[in-house]
Amino acid sequence: MKIRFICLLLLAFTAALLSGCWDRKEMNTLAIVLGAGIDHTPGNQVMLTLQLARPGYTLGAANGGEEPGIWVVSETGRTVYEAQGKLANRLSRRIYWSHNVILVFGEDAARQGIRRYTSFFSRSMQDRETTWVMVAPGQARDILETSSVLEDSSAQAAAYLERAGTCYGIRFLDLKVMLAAKGDNPVAPRVEVVASGVTPVLDEEEPVRTKSAALTGTAVFRDDKLVGWLDETETRGLLWLRGELEQGVVVVPSPDNPGKYSSVEIIGMHMKVKPQYDGNTVRCNVKIVTEGELREQQSTEVDITQPEIHAELENKMAGVIANEARLALNKAQEEYGVDIFNFGTAFHRKYPREWAELQDRWNEVFTGVQVDLTVEANLKFTGLTGRRGSIKE
Repeated sequence: MKIRFICLLLLAFTAALLSGCWDRKEMNTLAIVLGAGIDHTPGNQVMLTLQLARPGYTLGAANGGEEPGIWVVSETGRTVYEAQGKLANRLSRRIYWSHNVILVFGEDAARQGIRRYTSFFSRSMQDRETTWVMVAPGQARDILETSSVLEDSSAQAAAYLERAGTCYGIRFLDLKVMLAAKGDNPVAPRVEVVASGVTPVLDEEEPVRTKSAALTGTAVFRDDKLVGWLDETETRGLLWLRGELEQGVVVVPSPDNPGKYSSVEIIGMHMKVKPQYDGNTVRCNVKIVTEGELREQQSTEVDITQPEIHAELENKMAGVIANEARLALNKAQEEYGVDIFNFGTAFHRKYPREWAELQDRWNEVFTGVQVDLTVEANLKFTGLTGRRGSIKE
């Protein structure tokens, strides 16, 4: 009996010490952040913009409801944390960062230098390092104020675009690594506000014209400061030279008719850089090997199954890839003077001692690097149709 009584006392004492649900977070007490934007304002202030979810309205908005599924709010401060504190004073719920999917820097903020802003997001216990980063040629707030017809928010739509692999994508963790590494300059997607089409609305004479966020190129940095942009073709060249093109289409002129075209889908690629250094001059031998499948052929007069035609298509494909890569390389070397292709990393691996002497002035060295580019294109699958659309046995 005495032992049983002691056991009951121990159980009661243990139960009193249990934490229970002391750290629970109820949904109806949180202001859930979907996207964040950083802008530089007059007076050397920072404007923090948050795209917040409105859970009670999300589905209704997606199905044509009148109430939007998001709420965009902004505040300024001397630091990001001060701006967040001012926002917290305006909101009836606690700001919750764990669902944030994008971080957008406005152009002015990016040109001032993003390192002054990244400290806040690095130290946050809630913000995820897998957040996608992008730069807007204008204000970041404008991006967060757009909408999406297919997704619940424009922040989610922009994150899906960056994750798709057709453009250059970078997560916050990778951005921090680039900022810390010498000889490697950050790049990030360029995001713009574009007209996305019209949405028919019942009982309305005119459809609603919507604006959404679209990825239209790449932002180029020198250290942590924005110095310029790559367009979409140059961005493809950047991906070729970094070996990071996950998917895409190469359009080449038809072998028998330059006015007609063939579309080749990229199904795989490999890129290798071999630096050479003689004590004075740095050279880089770059080889790109890619594989593709024929998805479209406008000309019906050419038999793609013939070996010479097949080889000609591969040569044209290699030419297009080499041209895109050269466009990006020339822009980086001649206009911006920054290495955005990880050539410095490759040089560091092969020449660690020499790198110690060159790392502080690698961007200057990079402008004079001679790049010998070789592209090998392999057309693996051409389909079952040959000349005039006939089925090949």
